Amino acid sequence: MERIIDTYTIDGQTIEYSMIGKDGEPVLVMHGGHSNCYEEFGYDSLIKNDFMIITPSRAGYGRTSKEIGESLTKACDYYVELLNHLGIEKVHVLSVSAGGPSGLYFASHYPKRVKTLTLQSAVTKEWHTPKDKIYKLAQILFRPSSEKIIWKFTSSMSNRFPKFIFKQMIPSFSKLSYKQIKDKMMDEDIDEVRKMNNRQRSGYGFLIDLLQTKEITSKDLKAISSPTLIMHSKHDGAVSLEHAHYAHQQILGSKLCILESWGHLIWLGEGSKDIKGKLVDFLTRHSKAS
Repeated sequence: MERIIDTYTIDGQTIEYSMIGKDGEPVLVMHGGHSNCYEEFGYDSLIKNDFMIITPSRAGYGRTSKEIGESLTKACDYYVELLNHLGIEKVHVLSVSAGGPSGLYFASHYPKRVKTLTLQSAVTKEWHTPKDKIYKLAQILFRPSSEKIIWKFTSSMSNRFPKFIFKQMIPSFSKLSYKQIKDKMMDEDIDEVRKMNNRQRSGYGFLIDLLQTKEITSKDLKAISSPTLIMHSKHDGAVSLEHAHYAHQQILGSKLCILESWGHLIWLGEGSKDIKGKLVDFLTRHSKAS
C-alpha cells in the first residue's frame, strides 16, 4: 500500500498522520492502543474498494504532541483542524479498541463532520481503573522511559520465535485457549501478529488512553446521530463484549454485530473476510445515501 506520512503543526502542537488513496470516500481511523499512523489491520479491504484512509497518530503516539491529549475535547479539536488542513469536510469515522473514546467523542460533538461511525473491538466507557492490576502494570511497562525497551524486546522475540510469542500473547486478546483458537485461525495469523509487534509503540499515548476512557459519558453516546456499526468478538479478551452492548444501548439506531472471530484482533482468523465485507457494505451504503 502506498502511504504518505506527514505532520501538521498548529498552535505549536504537531499531529503526525498518514494518508492512503487520494480520491475515494475519506475514512478517519482512530487507531487502537500501542499503535500509530502506520496501522494496517483492516486496511486492505478499504483500499481495494477505493476508500481514502486518513490515520492520525493519536495524542502521545508517534510524533503527535502529547499535549493534544490533555482532554478528548482538545484532541478532537485538533483532529478537526487536521481535516480542515486537508480540505476534507465529512468523514466516515472508524474507531478501534482504545481509540473508541476518541471516535465516540468526535461523532458526538462534531456531527456535521461525520458520515458514519464504526466501532471495532472498541472501548466505549471507563476501562481499566487505578485499582486494576492491568492499570498498575501498564504504568510500569508502558511509561515513556520503558516502553521502547519493552517493544524492542517483544519485536525481536516475535521475529525469532513468532509462534511462541503468539501463544504467549493469546490471553491478552482472547478468552479462548490456544487449542480452541487453532480451529478458528488462518495460516497467516501468526505472521500478522509478528508484523503488528514490529510496528507497536506506546510513547505517552497508552497512558493518555487510560485517562481518557473515563471522560466519555452516556450523554456523549446518546448525542450521536450518525449511522453507527458496532463490531465486537464474543471471545474478546482485551475489551469485553460489555462495551459493545453498552454502546448499542446508548446510541439510537446503532447496529450491533457480534462476531465469532477468535478474539480482539477481528481482522484475523476465519471469517475475517466476511467481517471486512460487512464494513465495506456499511460504508458504501451510507456513502451513496449521503
